[in-house]
Amino acid sequence: MTALGFRSRWVLPIAIFFGTFAWSFVYVSLPFYIQRISTVDEASTLRWTGWILGISNIVTVVTGPFWGRLAGQGNPKRLYVLVEVLQGAGFLLMALARTLPELFLARGLLGIMGAASTFAFIIVGRGGGDVRRDVTAIQSAMTVGQVVGPLAGAVAAARIGFWQSFVVAGLILWGCGLLVWRAVPYHQAARAHRGPERSASFREVATVCLLVLAGSTQVFFLTAILPQILPPLGVAPADTLEIGGLIIFATGIAAALGSMAAPRLADLVGDRRTVLWFLAGSSLFLASLSLAPGVWSFGTLRSLQVLCIAPIFPISVAAIAQRASGEAIGFVNSSRVGAAFVGPVIATTVLAAASPAAVYLTLAACGLAVVPLLLRGLRRRDATEGSLS
Repeated sequence: MTALGFRSRWVLPIAIFFGTFAWSFVYVSLPFYIQRISTVDEASTLRWTGWILGISNIVTVVTGPFWGRLAGQGNPKRLYVLVEVLQGAGFLLMALARTLPELFLARGLLGIMGAASTFAFIIVGRGGGDVRRDVTAIQSAMTVGQVVGPLAGAVAAARIGFWQSFVVAGLILWGCGLLVWRAVPYHQAARAHRGPERSASFREVATVCLLVLAGSTQVFFLTAILPQILPPLGVAPADTLEIGGLIIFATGIAAALGSMAAPRLADLVGDRRTVLWFLAGSSLFLASLSLAPGVWSFGTLRSLQVLCIAPIFPISVAAIAQRASGEAIGFVNSSRVGAAFVGPVIATTVLAAASPAAVYLTLAACGLAVVPLLLRGLRRRDATEGSLS
């Protein structure tokens, strides 16, 4: 492989890996940091936790299509670099926060800056290569970052301190921006060289958004409630941070394996059937978490659940990436980011009033509610290969 070929295929996933690593590095320790600085009662602290973890994501849902439109009309590489620099500064603001409202504000400002992954998907969609392979590479890089980041972040927060780990994450994001600026090739005219294609319809984009939202919500909910659910599973309170990091590490490995298997699964049984079967399987494993007697059985069931849900995002996005506008890609990625808001808020809100089993059953029902949509799609298959609508 030539140097240009390596840069075209691998530098962007490497940058995505380190960017996701930085976010996960901080995210896993946030609930514990919130507990430390909180001056309110336990129920109020739990609600603050859901909103602080989720606010950056819900703001990104609003701003994501705007950033996607800018990237569709301009240069997504430049916007990628800009967003990484701004997000790095946002993590430094988090390091300065000493109260819950200050931390909430800093996380909200991070959301305004958008999601760098939106620009990555637009870049590979215009690159003229194997889009499913490239989307899978980016998704796998994100997943591996989510694997390594929590364990490293939990250890770092326990050893060097919470705000110090936020500074480290900000510096990593600045390094990602520098890497993309210097090493990622981008050809503005690449999109024009493709032959005429049918544009992704509103129905296709809406279907993909719903799938991504339902599937990703089942991934992102757990971190926000780890401090509450681990002690009843037999974990000593002093060990919850590092055991929580290990659980997220293990489930992240399962997610990486599922993402890497996505292209092969889609080739074997088709995009729509793969998504249908694995969404249903994930929901059933999620419901079974309520039956776990201890932390290790809980971790095993959670790993199987994430293994099922992981292929949904790369398969869904690859189905429309070449035909969708930058704004549409922004909407789809906003659904993934929005799930990182919806998941923690649902989990913490339900847990504040009910048991952990109620959390798992609620989120499993949300996933199963999408299955009828896919069944109708199987009966009314579009003529276009790869369509999920």
